Amino acid sequence: MHERDAVSPEAEGDERRIEGALRPRGLDEFVGQERVREQLSLVLHSAQRRGRAPDHILMSGGPGLGKTTLAMIIAGELGAPLRITSGPAIERSGDLAAVLSTLQEGEVLFLDEIHRMARPAEEMLYVAMEDFRVDVVVGKGPGATAIPLDIAPFTLVGATTRAGMLPAPLRDRFGFTAHMDFYTPEELELILHRSAGLLGAPLDEDAAREIAGRSRGTPRIANRLLRRVRDYAEVRGDGTLSLDTAMAALELYEVDALGMDRLDRAILDVLLRRFRGGPVGLSTLAVSVGEEAETVEVVAEPFLVRSGFLARTPRGRVATPQAWTHMGMTPPPDAAFGAAIPSQP
Repeated sequence: MHERDAVSPEAEGDERRIEGALRPRGLDEFVGQERVREQLSLVLHSAQRRGRAPDHILMSGGPGLGKTTLAMIIAGELGAPLRITSGPAIERSGDLAAVLSTLQEGEVLFLDEIHRMARPAEEMLYVAMEDFRVDVVVGKGPGATAIPLDIAPFTLVGATTRAGMLPAPLRDRFGFTAHMDFYTPEELELILHRSAGLLGAPLDEDAAREIAGRSRGTPRIANRLLRRVRDYAEVRGDGTLSLDTAMAALELYEVDALGMDRLDRAILDVLLRRFRGGPVGLSTLAVSVGEEAETVEVVAEPFLVRSGFLARTPRGRVATPQAWTHMGMTPPPDAAFGAAIPSQP
């Protein structure tokens, strides 16, 4: 669900605290991503047996699939401190040097959105990951001097939603890469029941199935929808999270049976009505719905493409026949369906 549709700015801090309380604390509590959990367990336990910091770990996948949670679990399993920062916060190489030089031995550094880190900092990170050293440049121009500074051995956990944007030299320095897949409805039901128990909200099986089916394969969305259903049940019901309560709450928050929210429908509506199904460029489509291009590309498009409503083509975004049907509209005779045009990666 799009954050702005369900969470007011005043409540955002509380929402984040609740999200933190719902996070699993260990690999045994983490639902889904079975292959990743097994691989990660081997990486961590073998490093512990050798008494060394594990190899650097890269996690890729869409927003809300558990990358931050796994980073916290990694630190917990190792019994090591966790330092959290993000790519956009590292604007200069000096910012990264300040972080790296204060790490303790064995500490886990979680670098979210690693693909958005500034290039000079990226080049400094290469050396830090491989040799546990940073070169601090003192002075400017011809008289500038690089002073090598040893740093404590650490484990970098990088997270990215755009693995293709990472340069090869950076990708190659990670000893283990985990790709996070979308969750099955059954896995989301397990997560919902666990979260409902922690929230003290009785959740019916049918209600859990309905919420899971509208959660776009994403635990973060499932937990947010669960909290909105709980709010509805407490204010307009008897506190029980039944199927009827869940359906009424999700209708109020404009999340349809397929998990589409306001932004998804706005994109399809503009694409169909104004651009006759496309093709249309990403920036034009984003301006037409009043959003940033990155929001459309990262938040809405993956779901629409995965669900078969939208196709990315060399000429632009194109609606599929399924999109016309879902929106209750008839395509014009000259509609350029996405299935008829080779899709770009």
